[in-house]
Amino acid sequence: MPLYYADGSIDPITLKTVPDHHIIFYSSVVDGELWCPDCRAVESLVKEVFSADDADGLVVYVGERSQWKNPANVYRQDPWKITGVPTIVKLRDGKDVGRLVDEKEILKDLKTFVKSS
Repeated sequence: MPLYYADGSIDPITLKTVPDHHIIFYSSVVDGELWCPDCRAVESLVKEVFSADDADGLVVYVGERSQWKNPANVYRQDPWKITGVPTIVKLRDGKDVGRLVDEKEILKDLKTFVKSS
């Protein structure tokens, strides 16, 4: 299934209720590309896996670099407590049941992570 992209107005709490089973937290796009080099490094694999597999994903942008680096960033708080981007969270019934939390882990384990129930 294709990836879906959250618009900037989505509330972080509301994300728990989306029908998608994977939420992909990325840096925001600045000057036509993701500002985070690790996000850019996994972007093509994420697109490939979510277009080829029977999985759904919602991309959420955490903000520009200065917004992300602020400890008060909404995605660093409850309920997500994201500590770095990229991060991919697997949801089941609105609960966080697994995470891939950095470039190396995503590149190594994404295909298996998405296929696991």
